Amino acid sequence: EPIRRERLIRADGGGFMSAILPAGKRAVAISIDTRGSSTAGGFILPNDRVDVLRTHRNDDGAGQGEGHITEILLRNIRVLAIGKNVQTDGQGNSYVDGETATLELTPAQAETITLAQRTGHVSLALRSLADAELGEDEEMNHDRRGLTVVRFGIPRQTATP
Repeated sequence: EPIRRERLIRADGGGFMSAILPAGKRAVAISIDTRGSSTAGGFILPNDRVDVLRTHRNDDGAGQGEGHITEILLRNIRVLAIGKNVQTDGQGNSYVDGETATLELTPAQAETITLAQRTGHVSLALRSLADAELGEDEEMNHDRRGLTVVRFGIPRQTATP
C-alpha cells in the first residue's frame, strides 16, 4: 500500500485506535477480571475472535426463578486490545482503572454490550481459528458434508459420496 498522508498517525494528535478502526465500527471497552476467568483463562489476545456471553439471574416474573442463565449475545467479535484502562481525573491526571477488553463492534452491538454489562456479568469465549472466519450469524455444522452448488442464483446443498 502506498504511504499517503491520510493513513499516517500524528504523534501529537493521539488517535491510534481510531486510525485502525474500520469505518462504521466502534471500539468499546468492557470490564474483565484480572484472574482471566471471564476471558478464557487470560489466553485472549488482540486480533483474536471471541463470542460475548452474558450471565444474569433467571427471573421469570413470578419470583420462582432463583438460578442463573448464560446466553451468547454476540458472535465472532474481533478483540482490539486487552489490558489496562487509563482514566483521567478532573485535574488532568491519568490513572489505571482496572482490566478491560476492547472490542470492535457496530453501533447496535455497542448498545447491546453496554446494556449487558449493566444487567449481568459479561464473559468472552475464545473462538477457534478454524471457525473465526465464519460470519457473525453463521454456525459451524460438523454433520453437514457436501458442496453448495449455485445454479441460476439458487443455492442447493449436495451430498458427497
